Amino acid sequence: MKYLPLLLPLALSSCTVLTSPLVPGAKTRDHGSIGAVEGPAWKDGSLYFTDGKHINRMGPDGRVSVFRHNASNGLLFDREGRLVACETKTRRVTRTEKDGSITVLADRFLGKRFNSPNDLCMDSKGLIYFTDPRYGSRAGMEIFDQVDGCEPAGIKPGQMPIEGVYRINRQARLPDGLCAFAYDIPNVTRILCEGAERPNGILITPDDRFLYIADNNNNTRGGSRKLLRYELDEYGDVKPGTRRVIFDWKDGRGPDGMKMDAKGRIYVAAGTNKPTEYETTRFKAGCYILSGSGRLLDFVPTAPDECCNCAFGGADGKMLFITSGGNLWSAPLR
Repeated sequence: MKYLPLLLPLALSSCTVLTSPLVPGAKTRDHGSIGAVEGPAWKDGSLYFTDGKHINRMGPDGRVSVFRHNASNGLLFDREGRLVACETKTRRVTRTEKDGSITVLADRFLGKRFNSPNDLCMDSKGLIYFTDPRYGSRAGMEIFDQVDGCEPAGIKPGQMPIEGVYRINRQARLPDGLCAFAYDIPNVTRILCEGAERPNGILITPDDRFLYIADNNNNTRGGSRKLLRYELDEYGDVKPGTRRVIFDWKDGRGPDGMKMDAKGRIYVAAGTNKPTEYETTRFKAGCYILSGSGRLLDFVPTAPDECCNCAFGGADGKMLFITSGGNLWSAPLR
């Protein structure tokens, strides 16, 4: 196993770490190249993650086995312990039931197939939110701005494909006695269709007041590489005019998956250790720990590039797991 010291990169060393959640003097542990590419999620002593082809499970003994053969990206466990997955290739969001059967929670918006659902989160009511960017080829995209006329200024209806953020409504008690539909009745609400070039990572604060979006237009010269924050109303919709840039990776590799701890600190996978024609190494690969307002608190470096996601786990929930370049890393938290 390899270990790295928990240090801020030189470019960020002037930032205070007084409120860092990391154990002082501890080192990150490299669990090796086990195909941990994306979507880490912890349940009952096991870590689940994706390798681009399968959903895998690493048990308490460290052995890795295939949990599902469907390729996916973001993962989470709902309140009933069922695994919910963003399946990028099949362009849908699914739930694996306790008996192993698969329930499709969402695969279309107003009859149009999604681009490639990427990452997801859940609010305090149990409602699932997910991002729907499109990386790589733009062929086959079906959702365009003429659906509801929210095209950017200067763009004619029908010319701009939408890379949006959506909510899957389920049976739950909402404000004023309203009741949303059940999962098995198609009921998907788009809560964001502009303001983010390519929404990727997503999280909602425990009080449901704020939505954070990792706007990740990497591999594009001048593309957005920002962490955005929006205010939500009591129904879970974005309040107009509340977009705020919390952190900007500028010309570096931007934010990907992220999580928030009980104290409101945000853990963001981002950065690169190798320059490309689109990105510099100004921000190194690893997990950036930020306050809710965007203050850098600490940094967990990872050696391989493509630092993609993170999750909390361990017996007491105080272990930070990071997927980076196919390797799995872990760092103890206080």
